[in-house]
Amino acid sequence: MTLPDSDPLDLDRQVCFPLYAASNLLNRLYRPILAELGLTYPQYLVMLVLWKHTPQTVGSLGDMLHLDSGTLTPLLKRMEKAGLISRTRDATDERRVLIDVTPTGRDLKSAAARVPEMLGAGLDIDTESIIELRSRVRALVTALKGVPVGES
Repeated sequence: MTLPDSDPLDLDRQVCFPLYAASNLLNRLYRPILAELGLTYPQYLVMLVLWKHTPQTVGSLGDMLHLDSGTLTPLLKRMEKAGLISRTRDATDERRVLIDVTPTGRDLKSAAARVPEMLGAGLDIDTESIIELRSRVRALVTALKGVPVGES
């Protein structure tokens, strides 16, 4: 398919639109699977980080998930209320809040282990293509992180 050269605003020329559409469609696939676990997609991402590395500061979670504290803090408060995580002040630096997994949150990991398989079962894409796509999207994320907001 040849991209139109004359109109820079043609939807087919945009990189952002297929990424946006894919993200929306993936979230729709995740929603019912994660609902069985009592998680939203952002909560699932937080748990993925915490199941691997705990405790984390709010700042480090924000850096890993590309979320600002204004988005992350209410999310973490809801997760704490649900009994999945704990939030405590760092004894050595009270400005830092440490996020840890509770026993309930740890128990959820075994049920969540089937999420990738369940999601993959609905996709007609081979493993090598998924790995290549993930690599390219990561490279895009890295490039975008280097662009100051408000500049292009």
